Amino acid sequence: MCYYGVVNAVKGRMRLTEKENKFDSEEKNEELEENQATSETEEKSDSEVAELKQKFEELEDQNLRLQAEIQNMSRRNKKEREAAVRYRSQDLGKEMLPVLDNLERALDTEVTDEAGESLKQGLEMVLESFYRALNSAGIEEIEAEGEPFDPNFHEAYAQVPAEDGQESGHVAQVYEKGYKLHDRVLRAAKVTVTE
Repeated sequence: MCYYGVVNAVKGRMRLTEKENKFDSEEKNEELEENQATSETEEKSDSEVAELKQKFEELEDQNLRLQAEIQNMSRRNKKEREAAVRYRSQDLGKEMLPVLDNLERALDTEVTDEAGESLKQGLEMVLESFYRALNSAGIEEIEAEGEPFDPNFHEAYAQVPAEDGQESGHVAQVYEKGYKLHDRVLRAAKVTVTE
């Protein structure tokens, strides 16, 4: 081989090496670009995943709160329904108490003849059936006479001096009977209280 042939071969080799180097650097640049694109995509997907996790946790928390609110509403409605059933006769009871008072006053009148006596017996029977109806509805008389004064159940009209054997702060006399429906007072007993 001649000198020029060797030089040309070396030059050809150099060009080939340059091309290979150029090709390698282009490949490296492409790899770098791909890696950057992949890393940007991974960062985006990581941030999207974090956002989705946060939204999921918020929705889960909101779901739990809504379930708790539904349970509370259900319990509240159940209590209201039970109270409505338990105290359904409250308004009727309040309306009937004056009727009961009038029947009792009618029985307190004195009669002198047999017709009046039979009328009084009829009123007693009506009064007894009235008491039974009230008791079946859960309405009962508030015991007052001789009991300690309780402002939740008694309404004091006056104070009187205590007599022998009476304790202070007790009900001495009942002017008007009080009634309650289960644990609710329909009408407080009107009483006098010992000093």
